[in-house]
Amino acid sequence: MPLPHHPIMVDQILAGLQVAERENAFYIDGTLGAGGHTHAILETRPDNYVLGLDRDPDALKIAGERLVSFGDRAKLVHASYIEMAQAAAAWPPIDGILLDLGVSSMQFDRAERGFAFRLEGPLDMRFDPSSGTMTAAELVNSLSEKELADLFFQYGEENDSRRIARQIVAARPLHTTTELADLIANSMHGPRPKIHPATRVFQALRIAVNDELGAVETVLPIALNLLKPRGRFAVLTFHSLEDRIVKQYFKQEATDCLCPPHQPICTCQHQASIRLVTRKPIEATLEEIDLNPRARSAKLRIIERL
Repeated sequence: MPLPHHPIMVDQILAGLQVAERENAFYIDGTLGAGGHTHAILETRPDNYVLGLDRDPDALKIAGERLVSFGDRAKLVHASYIEMAQAAAAWPPIDGILLDLGVSSMQFDRAERGFAFRLEGPLDMRFDPSSGTMTAAELVNSLSEKELADLFFQYGEENDSRRIARQIVAARPLHTTTELADLIANSMHGPRPKIHPATRVFQALRIAVNDELGAVETVLPIALNLLKPRGRFAVLTFHSLEDRIVKQYFKQEATDCLCPPHQPICTCQHQASIRLVTRKPIEATLEEIDLNPRARSAKLRIIERL
């Protein structure tokens, strides 16, 4: 299998995590993918170490081959990033943590994984096919019309969620990606949108199958607790729902008092634990977007632990 494209915003991430400046540094790449960001971290300095996590066994295999020359400086673990505390239990306090929350092109390019509406395959969409969690097909064929509509609207921000849910329930059972995508496309009224009509529904199903938003909410305090003082945490998001969670958590943890503005005396006792390195998210350059259109929606936020 060919290696995927160049990792997104690699230079900005290396600079944000201060990789070149830190000696004998330990990093966690919570979303290893094909290992592109980890490769860049290890290549920058010969005294860097990276603990790489991924739920996808195929990604771990590819990353392992890519990173084999770094020996024991790269430790790869089959685990979700919400398990990073257990995986790093024997490691010293961490200098830097990276989460790249984008879905890998390796997953979209393989029909049998069920992520791509343009390739015929089973409606699966699990990052870890061995996890035993519900597949997209099970959700599509078991949820009520209202539950489907709510899912598509909440996770996909799909304005036609009710109509699409009604069409799905009438056509069930559905088993393949192209069955679902064609049903959505054929039920469209008016001019075709710029993106494929099934894009938002597939996004919503993928988020629900893998509990992506719940995982992001869970991992943020875990990662923060693993950082050493002045350690840095970089999060790369690709849609507004994830970015909103990250933005609000970072804003909260960078604030001393969380009491209502009209309250004269602080009773919450909250103290800021981080400094915002990026007050506004870093976005990809036009040159990078030309090389990799997926970078168009990427937003990078970085904080430093106090």
